[in-house]
Order: sequence, then C-alpha cells, then structure tokens
Amino acid sequence: MFIKQIVIKGSGGEVEIARLAPGAALVTSGDRVLCEFTTRDGTDVRFAKAYEAAKVVYGTDSKGRANGTNSMVREVLHEIERVAGC
Repeated sequence: MFIKQIVIKGSGGEVEIARLAPGAALVTSGDRVLCEFTTRDGTDVRFAKAYEAAKVVYGTDSKGRANGTNSMVREVLHEIERVAGC
C-alpha cells in the first residue's frame, strides 16, 4: 500500500504532495511548484526542499525563515518521503 497524494494545511497555507513515480513526488502550493522531490537527492537537499514547503505550511518570520522548529520541518520531510515512497 502507498499514499498517492496528501495535503498538509497549516497556519501559513496549504502544501499538496503528489506521487509522480516510485521515489519521486511533486510538492505544490496552489498553482506554484515548490519542488520536485526524488530519492536520488542527498539528505541536505531533501531537508532544504522540505524547509521551503514548511515555509508555506507554517508561515515565515520577519527575516523570511520558516516559522517553525527543525522538528516541524522534519515532520514535513517525513510526509514528503512517505508519499514519494522513500
């Protein structure tokens, strides 16, 4: 069993994660593509992509950073990896 699509809704907005192929997912917010996530990406690259998605979900502070902790960003990363099939 695998999850084909998921929507994460937070105080800052919504992020939709859709499975493209085994090991790949497309992360969007409305009509804007945030990133394409693949298992070939390194750990730091995957975290950076999840950080951009977390900015949408949790909103940003006055300096443009995600308004959440690293644990919250890891939760977003976990959900993206779950949909991608990582």
